[in-house]
Amino acid sequence: MLSRTASSLYWLGRYFERADFIARLVEATVRLDVLSSQPAGEDAWASALAVTETDTAFGGALEQAEVVRFLTLDASHPGSIVRCLDMARNNAKAVRTALTREAWTAINRAWLLFENRASPRGTTETLTLVDAVKNETRGFEGAIHRMLRNQTTWFIRLGQAVERADNTARLLDVKYHILLPEGEKVGGAIDRDQWTTILQTVSAVTAYRWLYNDGLRPADVIDLLIARSELPRSLAASVEETVDVLNLLAKRTGNHGEADRMARMRAARLAKTRSGEVIASGLHQYLQAFIHENGLLHAAIGRQFKFL
Repeated sequence: MLSRTASSLYWLGRYFERADFIARLVEATVRLDVLSSQPAGEDAWASALAVTETDTAFGGALEQAEVVRFLTLDASHPGSIVRCLDMARNNAKAVRTALTREAWTAINRAWLLFENRASPRGTTETLTLVDAVKNETRGFEGAIHRMLRNQTTWFIRLGQAVERADNTARLLDVKYHILLPEGEKVGGAIDRDQWTTILQTVSAVTAYRWLYNDGLRPADVIDLLIARSELPRSLAASVEETVDVLNLLAKRTGNHGEADRMARMRAARLAKTRSGEVIASGLHQYLQAFIHENGLLHAAIGRQFKFL
């Protein structure tokens, strides 16, 4: 496979996964702001910008209409859904013959959701829009799972796994480090609503109830999102999938190197990680180190497969 093709497939996976994550984040933040027991207001929307690292680029008022428009329709930065879908579609066009009709259709339909749309409009329309994006990303993922198990699907899955790990780490870091408003108590109504929002963003509300029996406890949410590989969007699951896909690519292509070693070392460390020890020693520092290492792994993947 040409390096340019491999790069397009990898970035297709990353951008489509990012679009799905931002859609989930917007949906959860709308619900936190509007439907929770105590509306979180500016703090909720500031946290959404912080998770996507667009807080410095955003210049509007910290209110739903402004931030939703910025995160959904503003194509001037890579942290909006429309920009992610546009980049995903461009990469998909470059490898169109490698994709099935179902995969291409899901990408194109998601992109067309934003055609001639200038505003996300009200709460109901916003929730309808992000739900439609989620439907198309699920359709794309289903199409990928039904394609041939070859380099095409593996590079897409590799991009998805790297992106998913980054998103979950940033989401958890923002909640734990900066989200709770000053003066609010840990375990209060806003704190509980925020942890529930985190679970909703990664589709883990039901999973949490299956695995933990003591009600909503921040330590258990942290354990679920870091160490439980049963949850597809946990750090453990994303790290394991990265190793698995790199192994498949190595067997097929013979290309084995720096990225494989980094991925295996990271997986071995995470397998020994206990969430209680992480919290005690500093969760923010742990997650920042994880995000940095994930960036280094991304760069190593590019070098190993000679992405252009």
